[in-house]
Amino acid sequence: MLIGISPLLGPDLLHILRSMGHGDEIALVDGNYPAAEHGRRLIRADGIQLMPMLRAILKLLPVEAAFRASLNNDPEQRGVIHHALDDLCHTCGQRFVLTPLAGDQLYPRVKAAYAIVATSEPEHFANIILRKAALPVSAIE
Repeated sequence: MLIGISPLLGPDLLHILRSMGHGDEIALVDGNYPAAEHGRRLIRADGIQLMPMLRAILKLLPVEAAFRASLNNDPEQRGVIHHALDDLCHTCGQRFVLTPLAGDQLYPRVKAAYAIVATSEPEHFANIILRKAALPVSAIE
């Protein structure tokens, strides 16, 4: 165990987050997503739902932009999980835009992501992509 780091973030995921460079993207996907088929680097988060995993990652990963799935793959539609994602991203203490995407825009982006975290989230269309930001020098010291 480490002080101040969620136990949801295992060593493989911490390694991925640290290895990512500015502009790399990580996708967190629901339990229905074909992550093993699409992921170049796959982190299994079996038994963990999307929101707790996202909350833990947002405490460590600087984010410059994010993209989420939409209900029925229509960016104009939001389900309960999308309201929760929107709320968390707007209140996490970071400043970035969360953009809803249609499936034809989201799925190729997930496939191209640096890594995929496969959660056990049961809600449909519960997928989000985070683009890593560069830290200012003052934050590193």
